[in-house]
Amino acid sequence: MEERNTPINFADYTVVGSGKRTIAKKFMANVFLWMFAALAISAICAFAFATTPSLLLSLVNEATGGLNMLGWIVMFAPLAFVLTMSFAFNRLSATALTLFFIAYAAVTGISLSFILLIYTASSVIGCFAAASLMFGIMAVMGYTTDKDLTSFGRILTMGLIGIVIASLINMFMGSDTMGYIISIVGVAVFTGLTAYDVQKLKRIGEGVEFEGTPASDTRKLAIMGALSLYLDFINLFLMLLRLFGGKRD
Repeated sequence: MEERNTPINFADYTVVGSGKRTIAKKFMANVFLWMFAALAISAICAFAFATTPSLLLSLVNEATGGLNMLGWIVMFAPLAFVLTMSFAFNRLSATALTLFFIAYAAVTGISLSFILLIYTASSVIGCFAAASLMFGIMAVMGYTTDKDLTSFGRILTMGLIGIVIASLINMFMGSDTMGYIISIVGVAVFTGLTAYDVQKLKRIGEGVEFEGTPASDTRKLAIMGALSLYLDFINLFLMLLRLFGGKRD
């Protein structure tokens, strides 16, 4: 499961008021543009490594069939990128943060290439379509609802922490039943987080220009917002795949 970390304190940029919808729409358009670009990069990298034996073998120890050193680095690199982008947000320039985000999307795609070898193509496509539909519905709900989802988001964050802890425990237990329960809860949590994050980003978009936020910082906020939504989508997709995906023989 992809690690999900709230990149920055979005509350610092939250201003709600009328007459700001145009600004919010422009900001959200940039967020979704970067998110879709990251998904495209990840998909290309995943497909390239899954279908090119020489690339795939660069991550695998041929003698044991397990991951080699490079393979392990690729598996843990996405978390390192997220942490770096989060804690170095104020020190990184907009260009540097963008390059980190692109590199993160590429490395994540490479790490996900193995699922294309484990699950059937029809399962991957079906779960991706289902995740896209669920994500889209919740994104619209989060953007259009007048209900404040802040308290709802706190509950979901607690659920996310529980998922992470349970997943770590299950790495040692190897329980299929626990894994199934974690996936069910994960679908609910990441579906809800999608609506919560979209509403949060909408409020950021309503406030950045009126607070005099520099264009470079606005771009950085859009990148980090795209990262949050990217993580919501990828984790939702992976949870659905674990629940409904058919494995290759």
